[in-house]
Amino acid sequence: MTATNTPHIPPAPANTDTPDTPDATQDPSATTVPDLATEPAITPQPEPTQDPPTEAQVVVTPNIQPVQGPTPSQPTSGTADQPDNTPPRIIALMNQKGGVGKTTTCTNLGAGLARMGKRVLMIDLDPQAHLSLSLGVDPDRIEKSMYDLLADPQTTADQVVQPVGDDSQLSILPAEVNLAGIEAELADKVVTGAAQAVLKQKVAGLLGIGSRVSGLAEQSETNPRPQTPDPITPDYVLIDCPPSLGLLTVNALTLASEVIVPMQAHFLALQGLGKLFETIAMMKQGINPSLTVAGVVLCMHEGNTILANEVINDVNSFLTDARGTDAPWASAIVYHPPIRRNIKLAESPSFGQSIFDYAPDCHGAKDYAKLAESVVSQRVNAD
Repeated sequence: MTATNTPHIPPAPANTDTPDTPDATQDPSATTVPDLATEPAITPQPEPTQDPPTEAQVVVTPNIQPVQGPTPSQPTSGTADQPDNTPPRIIALMNQKGGVGKTTTCTNLGAGLARMGKRVLMIDLDPQAHLSLSLGVDPDRIEKSMYDLLADPQTTADQVVQPVGDDSQLSILPAEVNLAGIEAELADKVVTGAAQAVLKQKVAGLLGIGSRVSGLAEQSETNPRPQTPDPITPDYVLIDCPPSLGLLTVNALTLASEVIVPMQAHFLALQGLGKLFETIAMMKQGINPSLTVAGVVLCMHEGNTILANEVINDVNSFLTDARGTDAPWASAIVYHPPIRRNIKLAESPSFGQSIFDYAPDCHGAKDYAKLAESVVSQRVNAD
């Protein structure tokens, strides 16, 4: 791809000590520095015969490293319920361009994580309800949907969530076509900022993040959540965003800690990636300072074309230049391998099945299984 045709992708905010970005139009002071600082080491209490207080270190460590699936519990006092207190990884799958494989990726990444033993909650924020249909949930036969959850103050997430088939690891908050009118329903709350955070407030109890939500009742060790069985306590939350940058997408980015961008290796898709990153940067500077870009998934990929290789090189170069900066995409990667074009991926939604149920031996199933493994192994600093 020649230099004249390279689309505009916003430059990563430069470090204050190495101004190596030629385009200095962006204000470096506007960039939010990620709060990655951890609590200082606990001062040990004097002990009669012991030297270093290793017990204090054991208590602090689980709060620094995110739990990656079930791990053997350690016989440390006060940490027996640590996995239950670990917040889920909340990932928004987002691209304002339609037809790039976003819903297909959300469906099969969630199913792939569930096959690995992870508890997964899917949130369908697209009024087309394609994620719900892809998982076998008929929007015309559900009693309550995401529209009811966002528009009705009396509706709770527990009333909307439902299991996906017989899979005990996978649940969904389904959508319906009425969700398209949610912006009008919440118009009077936009000025106060409540409309932008209504999703986060409504699902906080379901996800066990009540104490982290501004405006909600604080949860504490002396005032824990009621000891009632939850419909789901997920390890991962995947949000299928609509192909736009409207209020529903803003709600998803307010709730999420990470963003995965499905895209095709095409010129126009690369052009749109720049605008998308600009939106994420604005969200990080304002509503959600902990928001990061986890990576880019290449969908419907045809690796034998020159164009695809040029686009991949451009994206890799852009992400590499951001390393060590305060940009939300500073740690983002291009997931490998890409998702190859496969007709089975297009057929499976009509049967209400993931690719693992519909055609478990096809290329699409193998690619999404590897994507799920990559996401699980990836460590993203969300807070």
